[in-house]
Amino acid sequence: MKAVTESVTETKTETKTETMTVGTMTETRKPSVITSVLVANRGEIACRIVRTCRESGIRTVAVHSDADENALHARVADATVRLPGAAASDTYLRGDLIVKAALDAGADAIHPGYGFLSENPGFARAVLDAGLVWIGPSPEAIEAMASKTRAKKLMGLETLPLHKVTEDDLPVLVKAAAGGGGRGMRVVRDLAALQDELAAARAEALSAFDDDEVFVEPYVEGGRHVEVQILADSHGTVWPLGTRDCSLQRRHQKVIEEAPAPGLSSELTESLYAMAVRAARAVDYVGAGTVEFLVSGDTAHFLEMNTRLQVEHPVTEAVFGVDLVALQIRVAEGRALGAPENDPDGPPRVRGHAVEARLYAEDPARAWAPQTGTLHRLTVPDGVRLDTGYADGDPIGVHYDPLLAKVVAHAPTRAEALRKLAAALERADIHGPTTNRDLLVRSLRHEEFTTARMDTGFYDRHLPALTGSASDPYAPLAAALADAHGRSRFGGWRNLPSQPQTKRYAMAGEEHEVRYHHTRAGLTTQGVRVVHADARLVVLEVDGVQRRFEVTRYGDEVYVNTTALRALPRFPDPTADEAPGSLLASMPGTVVRIAEGLTEGTQVQAGQPLLWLEAMKMEHKITAPATGTLTALHAVPGQQVEVGTLLAVVHA
Repeated sequence: MKAVTESVTETKTETKTETMTVGTMTETRKPSVITSVLVANRGEIACRIVRTCRESGIRTVAVHSDADENALHARVADATVRLPGAAASDTYLRGDLIVKAALDAGADAIHPGYGFLSENPGFARAVLDAGLVWIGPSPEAIEAMASKTRAKKLMGLETLPLHKVTEDDLPVLVKAAAGGGGRGMRVVRDLAALQDELAAARAEALSAFDDDEVFVEPYVEGGRHVEVQILADSHGTVWPLGTRDCSLQRRHQKVIEEAPAPGLSSELTESLYAMAVRAARAVDYVGAGTVEFLVSGDTAHFLEMNTRLQVEHPVTEAVFGVDLVALQIRVAEGRALGAPENDPDGPPRVRGHAVEARLYAEDPARAWAPQTGTLHRLTVPDGVRLDTGYADGDPIGVHYDPLLAKVVAHAPTRAEALRKLAAALERADIHGPTTNRDLLVRSLRHEEFTTARMDTGFYDRHLPALTGSASDPYAPLAAALADAHGRSRFGGWRNLPSQPQTKRYAMAGEEHEVRYHHTRAGLTTQGVRVVHADARLVVLEVDGVQRRFEVTRYGDEVYVNTTALRALPRFPDPTADEAPGSLLASMPGTVVRIAEGLTEGTQVQAGQPLLWLEAMKMEHKITAPATGTLTALHAVPGQQVEVGTLLAVVHA
C-alpha cells in the first residue's frame, strides 16, 4: 500500500491547543448577517439545521418534492417551496430550482446539509452568483476535493490504474470518485469479478451522483475508519475538533460512530490532526469538513476529505460542547471562530465520550433490505439525543435513504456511553417497519466492540450472530390476552372450559398459536398466572416473577413492549401460498438490469445473481432461491415493482 500510505510517525506537530493558520488564504468573505436560510435538503439533517436556526433567531425555508409534501422537515420550517418538474428521487439535485426557491422566498443564505448537492461546486457557484450566502467552503475547495482521485493527487498520493490491476493487487476496493455514503463501492477479491463490479459501481454512482467515474485502490483488511473533524474560518484559523471512529459499517456505510476514537496513541492522534490540517490548508478551506483515514496498526491511509457536515457530527458536538451548524453559520457570515473561554489558545477540549447509532428502516437479516410503511411511533428514553426527520404516523417511502433517526449518548467514559445508548435503544418504542434496532443493541454490547478491537470487517464476521431473533416468547400470549379484553368485556366467555380460545400471530418469521380460557374468573392460561389484563397492559406471573407487557395495536400490527407481531386470520387462506421457486420483490424499487444471458430455460445455481433492484439510491442484488431451471422471467429493466411483485420463477 505504498502509494496511498503516509507513515504516522513522520510528522509530529503540536496541534492539541494551537490555532492553525492558513498561510495562503485567497478567499475573503464579506461580513454579513444571515436572517433567513433555505435548507437544500430533507429528513433529519434538514430538521436539525432548522432547530439551530430557530434557536439563533434565523427564519428557515424548506424545499420539498411531491413525495415529501407532508414530511416533517417541511412542517417545521417557517416557509416551504415545492420543487416541481422532477422525479421524487432527483428533486433535491435540481440546483436551479433550489436557487430560484431561495430567491422567491426571500432567503439570504443556503445550507446544503449533507448528501445531494452539498459537495457540488457548480451548485455552490450558482448560490454565490445569485447573491446568496453559501454556508459551506468555496466552490474551488469543493471542486479540489470533490473527486477522490483528484484529492489523492492533491495529497501527493496515487490510485491503481484500472487496466493494470493484477492478482497480486487483490483484494481491491472499487470506489466512486464523486461518491459518499457507501454508494458505488465494491470489494473485489476475485480478478474475474472486477469488470462486473466496475460496471455495478459505475451504474450506482451515476444514479446517486450523476457521475460514473470510479477508481480502484488496495483494500486494507482489518483497518479502522478514523476521521478528523475540522472547522476553519476566513481569518486564518483551522480547528481540528478531535477524532471519530466509524468502523462499524454495512455496505461501506457507517452504522455506529463515536468520539473520540478509542485506543489511539497521542503520536497517532497528532499525526492525524497534522494531515487533516494539511488537507485543509492545501485548498484554503473555510467551513466545516472531515478528513477520513483508514488506520491499520500505526499507519494511517488517507481516504478522502468531505467538504460538508457529516452525518455523525453530533458525537463531536457532544464531546466538545459546540453546535457545528451554528459555527458554520458564524463562519459563513465572515466572523472569526474566536477563542473559547476554557482555552484562549485554541479549540475547545474533549469532555467525556459520545456514541451515535443510526436507526435504519431495514432488515439486516435479509441483506439489509430497506423497509417501507408507516412509522406509527418513535420515542426514546430521556437522557439521549434523538435526531430524526419523522414524526409519529409519517410514511417511510421508497425514494430516499432508509435512515429513520440518529440516537446519541454522551457520558463521562466510553463504557458508560455504550451502556447508556444500548439501554436507550432497547427501551425505545419503535412501531412500524422492521429496523436494525436489535442489531445496534447487540453491536454496542459485543465484546469486540466494548473492548475497542473492532474494524471495518465487524459485520462480515458477526452478522449472523447479531441478527438472531430477539422476540419475547410471551409476547403472543400478552397480545392475545389484550385483544381478548379489548374486543368485549364478556365476549368469548364459554361454559366449556375444555375448549380454549385460540389466536395466531406471526413473530420473527414464524407462526405462533396461543390458547387461553375466558372464564367467569377471568382470563386463564396453562403455566402462567394472569395477574392483570386490559387492552393496553398485561401482567403475567411466570415462576413467581411478574412481568409487565405494554400492548399497542394498529390494525393487524401488534407491538408488545419491543416485540413486533402480526395478527393472523383464524382460518388461513389455502390459496395464499406462493408457487415453489417464486422470486418475489422484497422491496419496492426499479429493476435496473438483468444478468447477462439470462433467459427462460437457463440453468441457475442457488445464490446466483439474476437481477438488480434499485431502492433508496442503492442497488440490491436478487439471487436465485435454489438450483434449478429459470422457468419464468417477468422482470424487465426499468420496471417499477412493489413488494410481492413476481420477478421470476426457478424450478428445482
